[in-house]
Amino acid sequence: VWGSPEECVRALAQRKAAAGAEKIGSGWVLAADTLVFLDGVPQGKPGTAERAKQTLRSLSGKTHTVMTGMCLRHTDGRSYTRCDQAQITFDEMTDDEISAYAASGEPLDKAGAYGIQERGGIFVERIEGDFFTVLGLPLCELFRILGTEIL
Repeated sequence: VWGSPEECVRALAQRKAAAGAEKIGSGWVLAADTLVFLDGVPQGKPGTAERAKQTLRSLSGKTHTVMTGMCLRHTDGRSYTRCDQAQITFDEMTDDEISAYAASGEPLDKAGAYGIQERGGIFVERIEGDFFTVLGLPLCELFRILGTEIL
């Protein structure tokens, strides 16, 4: 819809920040959005255990990209947007592991059907990039935004 994965996460963060700025009346709003991409295809929030299992099977033993877009917006219209990404490699998961994790309910509302900061972290074999990008708020990039305007 919005072009590249980078453009997509930036646009989502900008929309959230604009909506937040509209609600608060005066001041700064920070918004972020995180998506998981496997071979360039977004892996959204599964919503059901069956879809979570499908997503987890597709990630098993592979490397995927997690991208987080952030937007710091002031109600006066000033806006700063950044995007960061990390590469995550999953270990091979058994069907029993996938089923048990999906049944826990944890992956249902998570992009890519896992939360690295929760039980889903046990499947992560390797991270290349900022762990906080995977969590949904890349701190290094946030500092760059804040240094631009606030510090």
